[in-house]
Formats: sequence, structure tokens, C-alpha cells
Amino acid sequence: MMIRSLTLVACCITASLLSAAEPVAIGSRLELFVDDFLIAEQIGDVQQHLHQPTAREVVLVTDEPWEGNTSAYYTMFQDGDLYRMYYRGSHADEKTQRGTHPEVTCYAESRDGIHWTKPKLGLVEYEGSKANNIILKGLGSHCFVAFKDQNPEAPPEARYKGISRGPKGLYAFQSADGIRWSLIQDSPVITKGAFDSQNLAFWDPHTKKYVDYHRAFIGGVRAIMTCTSDDFVNWTDPVPLEYGDAPSQHLYTNAIRPYPRAPHIRVGFPTRFLPDQNARVEPIFMSSRDGVNFHRWNEAVIPPTAPKDRDGNRSNYMANALLSLPESDREYAVYGTEAYYAGPDSRLRRFTYRVDGFVSVRSGDAGGELRTKPLTFSGDTLALNFATHDGGTLRVHLETAAGEPIASSEPLTGDAIAHTVPWPQGTELGQHAGKPVRLRFEIKNADLYSLQFQPAH
Repeated sequence: MMIRSLTLVACCITASLLSAAEPVAIGSRLELFVDDFLIAEQIGDVQQHLHQPTAREVVLVTDEPWEGNTSAYYTMFQDGDLYRMYYRGSHADEKTQRGTHPEVTCYAESRDGIHWTKPKLGLVEYEGSKANNIILKGLGSHCFVAFKDQNPEAPPEARYKGISRGPKGLYAFQSADGIRWSLIQDSPVITKGAFDSQNLAFWDPHTKKYVDYHRAFIGGVRAIMTCTSDDFVNWTDPVPLEYGDAPSQHLYTNAIRPYPRAPHIRVGFPTRFLPDQNARVEPIFMSSRDGVNFHRWNEAVIPPTAPKDRDGNRSNYMANALLSLPESDREYAVYGTEAYYAGPDSRLRRFTYRVDGFVSVRSGDAGGELRTKPLTFSGDTLALNFATHDGGTLRVHLETAAGEPIASSEPLTGDAIAHTVPWPQGTELGQHAGKPVRLRFEIKNADLYSLQFQPAH
């Protein structure tokens, strides 16, 4: 009896604290459970679960004479019905690990993100012939990264932009067609950092600024810095990323980008290097809501045990890509490298995530509850991305900020990317729009990935 009384007191105190908290305004945004932004409590057998992508097929082999076993730093993006890929072509002697030919930047394209072709572009000569897919040599060819500029004010000649390492910093490139590139200016645009890795930039539709993430050394540790720009030439002073209480570890590449379905959230797949664990290399997952402070997960998303040839030096990097492919609108494709230094070639393999499926709130047989922080929303329906397993269920309760009941759904089952929650007859969700409420989820043998309040269709 005493234990039950103490539990009731604790619940009342929690409800009081929640109702006093400033509500989180989410409007009609899609919200993922990649961090604790919406989470107030997880009770019972409920916890956040990091997912690993599913390994698929090899999509590219670097078997051309100007490519080789150290080809690297892949970037891919969708451009209409075409997918574009940019990467370094290079090769190293398998014994000495010294380069055997100059580094070049190569280009490939695809209609499905799986089958890639290397067009003979006729732009750059290699060993007496221009019948190759090389777009750059010399300055910038070590780690060139391109993107299609979604800034509506970008001029036609700079519809595509690129960034890459050169003497004393990062240089800015532009292109009208994504194939033929020129420097925006002859001097570097970013000079504070180390840059000996895949440095990237993009136009952020949420902040309406260009954003850079590049390599640095901080206290002897490989790290990531970021800065922003209004014009892609003049950049703010770079600042290092922060990871809360995550351990200080070497991070090579970063693969950071706005998440397409929720661009106010940035997701990244930095490559972690663990020199004290047989120099293990593995991609991990992280996310941010301000672009500087990241929630970093400790588990690897592609471990060295994934297929195959991933346990060698620099053999397990995540490409700078997150693609929605024609074969399924329920998945995103990411890509990981393998067989670096192994020779005679290296490879790029596709992996797939469920849409919004980086992290879920998961419960097992014992079941439990997730309670959100007080929030305000806009819209009159609630859509959930969830999946139940082995007789599992998911039930949603709409409550006041103080925890008083408003409406409860019937138990939900199945697997859906955007399932509209059915409320009892007479419940008008829109009446509570703009008012502080909270959601309480009863979860048993199920994964909850994301939620979104929406206007009725």
C-alpha cells in the first residue's frame, strides 16, 4: 500500500512539473525520436533503440585505370529523375600504401540509385585519352564534394556548387550543369581547419544559409567544425561541434545534412576511428536541432562484421548521401565503402533504412509507456510511423499538459509510415490545436519512429 501511495505521489509530482513546463511548439512538423526533444518519460519496458541499415548490393566497383583501391569520399544526390555521384579516383600500392597515380575526381550517374554508369565525358586527359569519367584533376581533386544549390537566388552558372581542399584551406567551385566546374575565386574561402578528409557544404532550406562541415584537429583529436555563409564565399568563423557527455573520439568524415522529411533536424553519419581497438573504423549516427550540438549514438550503424571487407584500414566509411529511390518510398538508401587498400579495387555498397527509421521508441513483451513533454500543434489529425510485432499493440492517449485525459485511441496494430490515428466518435482534435497538451503512448512489442499532426485531407 505504501509503495502504491509513493508511486501515485511521484506521478502527481511529475504531472505537475510537466504542466508547468513551457510547451514545445511543433506545429505540423514531422518529429522523429532521434533524441529526447519530445520525450518526458519512458516507463517500464520502453527505451530508444538505434537501428542499423540493411545491407544490399554492391553498386560501384572502382576498376578503371584512373580509379583503384583508395577511391573514396563519395557524394550522391538526386537531381530530377537522375542521381549524380562524385568521388575520388586513386590507387595505392598494396604493400607500400603509396599512391601509384595522381588523384582525380570522377563522376557517375544512375536512374535508380542502384545501377550506376561512368560516362565518357571527354573533359580530362588520362594517359593520352579523354575517354573517361574524370571531371577534375589537380586542385580540389583529393576530396571534392558537390551539391545542387536549392537557393532560389543562385545564378544559372552556379546552380551546382562544390567545395574541396587546396593549399591553405577549402576552395569554392561552381557549375551550370554539374559536370564542368570552375573556381568561384582563386583563394580559399575557409582557412581554419585541417581539411584532410571529406569536407562538405549544402544550402539549408530551414535556416536559408549555406552550411559547411569540415575536418579539424582539436586537442590532438580528429574533430568536425562548422560555419555558415550567405553567399558561399564569405563564411563565419568555424566552431567545433558539441556532443554533450559523449566520449571524445576521432571522427573522420561526417555526412551531415538536413533530414529531407524534417529539415529542421540535421542527421549525420560520422566515421569513428578507434586507434586503441585495432584501429577500428565504423560509421555512427548523430542528429542535431541547431547544427552545432549533436546527440551522438555510441553503437556503430555499419559494424566491421557487415558484408564485406570492412575491417581493413579506412574500409568502412559512410558516403555523403541519403537517397529516396524509385523502388520504394518506404526506404532511404545510404552507402558504405569496403575493400579500401585491399585491392585491386574498392567498392561501394548500398544499405537501406526505413523512412524515419534511424531510432525508434521500442518496447518488448513487458510493455511500457512513453510520455511526451507538453506541446502545442496545428492540424486536426495525428499520423504515426510505427510497426507492431508478435501480437504487439500501440495505443495513443491525448491528455492535457497536467495529464488529464482528453481522448484515447483503440489499440493499433500493423506497419505504417503515416497511419492516421482514429479517435473516438465526437473527438475533434483540431479543437485542441494551439493549446498545451501531451501524448501518452502505451507500447508493447512495437516500434514508434515518428509522429506528425496534419490538416485533414
